[in-house]
Amino acid sequence: MYIPSYHAEHDLNTLQSLIAAHSLGAWVTLGADGLIANHIPFVLDRSGGEFGTLRGHVARANSVWQQLSLALDSVVMFQGPHAYITPSWYPSRLSEGKVVPTWDYAVVHAHGRPRVIDDPQWILQLLTDLTDHNEAGQPLPWRVGDAPPDFIAKLSRAVVGIEIPIRRLEGHWKLSQDEAMPDRQGTVAGLAELGDANAAALARLVEEQIK
Repeated sequence: MYIPSYHAEHDLNTLQSLIAAHSLGAWVTLGADGLIANHIPFVLDRSGGEFGTLRGHVARANSVWQQLSLALDSVVMFQGPHAYITPSWYPSRLSEGKVVPTWDYAVVHAHGRPRVIDDPQWILQLLTDLTDHNEAGQPLPWRVGDAPPDFIAKLSRAVVGIEIPIRRLEGHWKLSQDEAMPDRQGTVAGLAELGDANAAALARLVEEQIK
């Protein structure tokens, strides 16, 4: 991924936190007939190696687990908050006029060599961890144990585990760092006025770069 130096994010906790908060990854790996892309939710084990380990699952009917190369790295892309940035938010549009639209975003690319895991206990633990992570914010969290064991066992047999120890993490925080300060502040105000959660989250990231 091309990352200008002023857009690069290197802090491990920051990168891992984006993965945890936006855990649906776009997983791209090399198969027998070329690149294969799948969108699957991952659980990040922060303690699993230098950069952490990603764990997820795919449907047994999905041939990716049989086709993927175990000798080459895959990449999983995690998309954080993002939004179109209009020049109408820039004060400099009135004084200079030399402004154009752009797009602000935060993304993490996790590189690592995948492993296929076809073990019932591992898969059950993954499903439990994945559910607990995503149910944490619910008023009445649903648990895997709330469903009949034979039902869960049947569904577990229909999936295959994927584990990716992360060998390299890349963070691209494109947050108006190359704009004039008044225009960056205008971006924060403009995003805040949009009134949705994604724009508010992006506004906070842009504002953090100003401080």
